[in-house]
Amino acid sequence: MDVYEELLRLRNLGQKCALATIVDVRGSIPSYESAKLLVREDGSMTGTIGGGCVEAEVWNAAREVIETEKPKHLTFNLGQDAAYDNGLICGGQLDVFVEPVLPIPHAFIFGAGHISKSLSKVATLAGFATVVIDNREAFANRERFPEAAEVHAEEYEEVFPKLVVNESSYVIIVTRGHRDDMRVLKLAMATQARYISMIGSKRKVINVIRELEREGMPREAFERIHAPMGLDIGAISPEEIAISVAAEMIAVRRSAASNWRALSMSVYAGGAIPAVLLK
Repeated sequence: MDVYEELLRLRNLGQKCALATIVDVRGSIPSYESAKLLVREDGSMTGTIGGGCVEAEVWNAAREVIETEKPKHLTFNLGQDAAYDNGLICGGQLDVFVEPVLPIPHAFIFGAGHISKSLSKVATLAGFATVVIDNREAFANRERFPEAAEVHAEEYEEVFPKLVVNESSYVIIVTRGHRDDMRVLKLAMATQARYISMIGSKRKVINVIRELEREGMPREAFERIHAPMGLDIGAISPEEIAISVAAEMIAVRRSAASNWRALSMSVYAGGAIPAVLLK
């Protein structure tokens, strides 16, 4: 299996992987400079950098790189341990660079109103593949969203099973009403999406979550929700709101934890009430 073809296939599926490459060779080694090993999220591999203990250590490093999304540089001295290369001492040294290969993040925008129209453009410029979903064909169409990767004019419950929502996905809920927001939120909470946000005032957010609590959703689940959505930059217009949401998505993507927040739960006399942290 070709390493590059497999890398592209995994990326298109929205799956992370790590690519290990021999970037420098000094002396004799059981492989060659530029040899590559691709490690998938499930630990399976394709390609090789020579086998033996070196490859085993690189595999361990690759799993860490996939988890942290940060590259690693490794150096091996094959003359130090006869265990390398199945007991044969080659005497050389090699450097291996292990880099994360991340899928293009998808932003699933539920609702195709004015904010969504601006958000799709801004998020696309920021490197997200946008997917717009609305149950109104007059709003969810190519004329309004020419830059979007996909546009779906279907009921939310019907289209959701068709979407590939995983750990590299961002879900933004900006439908036209409270009931539709709650419908989508329940669907989104059942996924592993990296980011889930919902439009609305703090009062609206509290009301939505109270209702979901009454339906049996555990309070800890709400810690994943970014609501009201977007960083607090004083945004008023649809364009400004879109920029604030895209900025929050970037902060999550780059793990800039100090720049974003989610809901936390506080216990009041009347029961569990979500307290939206002030930005």
